[in-house]
Amino acid sequence: MSIAVLGGGAFGTALAISLAAIGPVTLWARDTSYHKATRESPRLPGVKLPGAITITDDLALASQAKTLLLAVPMQSLSGLLGRIENELDGRALVACCKGVDLRTGLGPTGVISASKPLSIPAVLTGPSFAADIAKGLPTALTLACANDTCGHEIQHALSTPNLRLYRSTDVIGAELGGALKNVMAIACGACIGAGLGDSARAALMTRGFSEMTRFAVHRGARAETLAGLSGLGDLALTCTSDLSRNYRYGQSLGSGEGFDPAVTVEGAATARAMARIAMDEGLSLPLCHAVAAVTEGRLTVAAVLEQLLSRPLKEE
Repeated sequence: MSIAVLGGGAFGTALAISLAAIGPVTLWARDTSYHKATRESPRLPGVKLPGAITITDDLALASQAKTLLLAVPMQSLSGLLGRIENELDGRALVACCKGVDLRTGLGPTGVISASKPLSIPAVLTGPSFAADIAKGLPTALTLACANDTCGHEIQHALSTPNLRLYRSTDVIGAELGGALKNVMAIACGACIGAGLGDSARAALMTRGFSEMTRFAVHRGARAETLAGLSGLGDLALTCTSDLSRNYRYGQSLGSGEGFDPAVTVEGAATARAMARIAMDEGLSLPLCHAVAAVTEGRLTVAAVLEQLLSRPLKEE
């Protein structure tokens, strides 16, 4: 099965490196000059790209593969798909991004289905850092596809010696777990950045997981999906590690320090999308609302904390 990774950032490159251990793979990036000159990625310094990886900036050529891994930021996914003229009939399109599209409110597979309705949409998500995958460290992810037969084929095609994939048909749960944990990571980072301590972070993670599960089940997901790799597993990793961009961004908000605007922070856009959805559907998502307010500059971390602590007491 021919495989191409569309997106030459850290995660896309790491996936290509892992997949190169089992066969040839094409890596597409908008600017391939650094990749071709050094056989490295500027996002993964010191990690060499194996010879089994073909690097190209020709999107039409890369999109001829039978299986396409879409490793671009969530807010760029629709634009990338729009640039592919081929309808990709029967091709497996595996989203490797996490979040909710601000314009449409759709998750990754919804965006894929809207743009390429004849394709087979799937999502690859779970607790993973690009640097770990690129170094060959063991990583377990969820591969969610509504069509279980196709999901089985994709699972076996993308499993590598260091990448173990668990299959699921609960696409909604897998997508929302990956999207919402980024929101909670910003909240936890802000908590630590503001000096509120580990106990407060543990409380935020716990209540955040409850909020994630409640919304996902409301949308038709299975609660057990959120308790797996794509929910709880990813939440635990992202809310506790400085390697997480969303967590570091939250730290900068809590401490009042600057943050590199060039760094993609999916959780900020997701929080805004979720706050809008919650308002439209009459849902209580206090942490999503809080993160949206802080990232938009409408409230300070201190003001949000006061709001959360003054909420009415209730049963757990």
